[in-house]
Amino acid sequence: MLQRRTIIAACLFFAAVAPTRAADAPSANDTARFLAGMPPASDSPLARLTDRGWQQHAQAFDSAFERVEQRQLGRIRAWSGKHLAAARPTTFYMFSGPDFLYVNAFYPNAKTYVLSALEPVGIVPDLTTMRGSLPYNLARLRYSLSSLMSYSFFITHHMKSDLHGGQINGALPILYVFLARAGKTIQEVTRVRLDDDGAVQPDSDYGRGSPTRGVKITFAGQDGDTRTLYYFSTNLANDGVKSSKFLKFCESLGPGNSFIKSASYLLHSGGFTTVRDFLLANSAVMVQDDSGVPLRFFNRKERDLQPFGRYLGPIGVFPGRYQPDYAALFRSAPSIDFGIGYRWHAHESNLLLAIKKPGVPAPEARSENPQGEIRLRR
Repeated sequence: MLQRRTIIAACLFFAAVAPTRAADAPSANDTARFLAGMPPASDSPLARLTDRGWQQHAQAFDSAFERVEQRQLGRIRAWSGKHLAAARPTTFYMFSGPDFLYVNAFYPNAKTYVLSALEPVGIVPDLTTMRGSLPYNLARLRYSLSSLMSYSFFITHHMKSDLHGGQINGALPILYVFLARAGKTIQEVTRVRLDDDGAVQPDSDYGRGSPTRGVKITFAGQDGDTRTLYYFSTNLANDGVKSSKFLKFCESLGPGNSFIKSASYLLHSGGFTTVRDFLLANSAVMVQDDSGVPLRFFNRKERDLQPFGRYLGPIGVFPGRYQPDYAALFRSAPSIDFGIGYRWHAHESNLLLAIKKPGVPAPEARSENPQGEIRLRR
């Protein structure tokens, strides 16, 4: 605590003696650190806003992130280091919302992260222009993160209201917080859209006329290497991806690895077969909980399936998604010491690691005909 007070005092002092920088708009990295409850650069115009209210915001986030680090993230990184050593450059995280926190813990060495969900990109205004409303907006930001920090997932119907209200809204401010708390330095933030060929273009008009709009964030970790995070607000249902060109963009970055958790069991339904087939065809390694791809769609001749944890079936709000074959696979699975997904207690959580065997050609996507017969598509 003494160290934090010393840093904050230094920020306030340097803000007073650096008027030339104060006239500038804050950088994206300083904005991210401020929102995350971490001191911005001493010469940042945000340094003078680290008042008592912000310090309380910082203390709340310090406590919350310390808990999630000890309870989950540190243990996930240890598990990942043991089981996911050979990572592909690209990681796909469908149905993610702005959850960079967990995909980075599982795949810390990815060069490109592609996150996608319905939630809007949102807005992070110049925080120096909203001093009167800043405490309210910071409180909303903490509230919008409360379910993920407590349970490891966003509650979908809460997100519809949490991410739309206030001057700071959408997925972008949460991505800022997670990048800063993960020790990343944001270098550049660009709003983007996908053209008819699935190529990334600058989005100067906020995606008008484009069904797929997003944001591209380049950042560096402690190793100094530049990495890229894409977040796209897009419809992942069959009718949506047919026109969005999103999967065409993803295919240009693949094959990669993938991560799925707390996905509302959408990949169990017939309305998301295109995304399901894409993930099976373009993922060398898949890490998922039972809300991801149903076990019957994995070709066991082509993938090594490794269960971890305990499978108890879906929680009550997702009836009819129990998988007897999944239960059989997990009967003697090794335990995990962290919670993940809808069953977020460590002794109730499950993870499936599905690794494509050497020499297996792509694709391996499987689908069902209207009568439910499984067919392998090549």
